[in-house]
Amino acid sequence: MQTSSSSLETPSQEDPFPSSPKESPDISAWSNWRWQMRNRIRNLNDLQTFLGTRMACLSQAMASKKFPMAITPYYASLIAQADFTDPIFQMAVPQGKELFDSIHLQQDPLHEDNDMPVPGLIHRYPDRALIITTSSCAMYCRHCTRKRKAGEKRPHLSEIHLAKIKDYLENHSEIRDVIISGGDPFTLETGILEHILATIRSIPSVEILRIGTRTLVTLPMRITSRLAHMLHRYHPLWINTHFNHPQEITKESSIACSRLADAGIPLGNQSVLLRGINDNPQVMEKLCRSLIRLRVRPYYLFQCDLVNGVEHFRTSLSKGIEIMEYLRGRLSGIAIPTFVVDAPQGGGKIPVLPNYIVSTSPTHTVLRNYEGVFIAYPEPMSTSVTDKVLIHENRDQGLGGIWGLASGRTRILAPADTNHVRRFSRKRTEIAAPSTRLS
Repeated sequence: MQTSSSSLETPSQEDPFPSSPKESPDISAWSNWRWQMRNRIRNLNDLQTFLGTRMACLSQAMASKKFPMAITPYYASLIAQADFTDPIFQMAVPQGKELFDSIHLQQDPLHEDNDMPVPGLIHRYPDRALIITTSSCAMYCRHCTRKRKAGEKRPHLSEIHLAKIKDYLENHSEIRDVIISGGDPFTLETGILEHILATIRSIPSVEILRIGTRTLVTLPMRITSRLAHMLHRYHPLWINTHFNHPQEITKESSIACSRLADAGIPLGNQSVLLRGINDNPQVMEKLCRSLIRLRVRPYYLFQCDLVNGVEHFRTSLSKGIEIMEYLRGRLSGIAIPTFVVDAPQGGGKIPVLPNYIVSTSPTHTVLRNYEGVFIAYPEPMSTSVTDKVLIHENRDQGLGGIWGLASGRTRILAPADTNHVRRFSRKRTEIAAPSTRLS
């Protein structure tokens, strides 16, 4: 697919989906992604009209001026309660709390601009790079890491910048994985998006293409058959989306996920941990179960970034660890995301896990499972005379507890009331039962 240079060299042109007098939708219009983009709700007055309720206040209006607002009619229709107890409302609607920052928050907390060797390309990890293709989104999420970019009149990557990115990638053959990001790449016209994909795919050293998009959540009608067929031509290609709450999973979003999965595209999900929205173990369990049914793999659970305007969404790290502790053992491994902190100062993604390694010794590592059962895992036997003496001594002396496990004296230490103990007791009863039966 070739697109003329003139059609791409427009970094300063107006939004390709400008606001217009609100059109009354019929069924075909509502299902048209361009109609949804043209009719995004961009101010509190229009939102009040759409929801049929009064809820605006001065602080909300001030927040919407500082951080622009845009909500597709589709996503606004998912609001069940027009106040900040509703998760969809919280993620979409400005609130006065966005005006108050702690001293730790920044416009660019991940220092992306510092890792941008050419405009539009972020190169932080040795083998990966990320391309910002557009500043446009179907909805401006109130927790967005790139809030500083929201509302910019730069609809897509210019041809000049795309050429510079291509040149950089060709001269850095260590980059094998390229993420197409934004804004949201799926707000681009299909032809423009294909031109970008074809340009990057033409670089021999690039093995994997990934696309990050939230349109499956906020604009699922964008996932047309034409788009899915186009993407199919650029395998190996992966897509990561961004469901945060079970309320976002609808018939429309399910169809969008299925259309991409049926095109052979692996789907992952990157949630953000948000206070009052999904910082509840049962909510996160329900979300992960729902995603797996849609063939979407829960990939990351992100700690909320230290970006201006999101202090009210931030949770403690211990809350994320608590959720991960809850999920382990209740969900299949394929349904459990990795909890990560995208470290400030451009430190990159750091996994944060509950502590499952309790103690170590030369002979054993003590592990803890999700039920609190401590198990001694034997390390490979050494041929060292010193180690043989240590093993012998550990068997003959010492106390129980964690030390006993680490020394090899004890194999397992379990709380009295666990599934593990009940299974073990039931097994012993079954084995002993034949000898107690009357002939």
